[in-house]
Amino acid sequence: MGAGKTTVGRILARRLNKRFIDCDHEIEARTGASISVIFEFEGETGFRQREAEVIRDLTGQSDIVLATGGGAILKPENREYLKTRGTVIYLRASINSILQRTSHDKNRPLLQTADPRQRIEQLAKEREPYYLEVADFIIETGRPNVQSLVQTILSQLEQHAQSVETAQQPPEMDDEPNQHS
Repeated sequence: MGAGKTTVGRILARRLNKRFIDCDHEIEARTGASISVIFEFEGETGFRQREAEVIRDLTGQSDIVLATGGGAILKPENREYLKTRGTVIYLRASINSILQRTSHDKNRPLLQTADPRQRIEQLAKEREPYYLEVADFIIETGRPNVQSLVQTILSQLEQHAQSVETAQQPPEMDDEPNQHS
């Protein structure tokens, strides 16, 4: 929530020559209703069910960069789809940064409370273990600018791809046959 997933995701997708999809925007497009309206009429439970269906569908696609909502990892099936069907990047932002980025955004139903800071702290504490469970790597969002952040992600993706490639190569065999005495 408020970590910059959509902004970073769009630029990252462009740099990787992939299609960018924002999960929340996809939910709005499918339902014809804003996230706030869905929360109002269906509550968080109804929204999370819709989100799970969209994540199931979207993680089945290839060549995309998918930005999920901050609470998407609360459902075990979402964590499983994300972890097994792609590379997960956790954009970790400080509480102050999240508060600053979301303070004027009325389209965040979970933050429409008397004490948004306390709510963000509560959500972070609840979600952090799940983020760590699914993340292939963690990127701190406190970089000087978005381009620098994207470059860091691209470097991590390259290293990740190389480590996966190395792990998939069969071990080298000796040319000498095993000799037993």
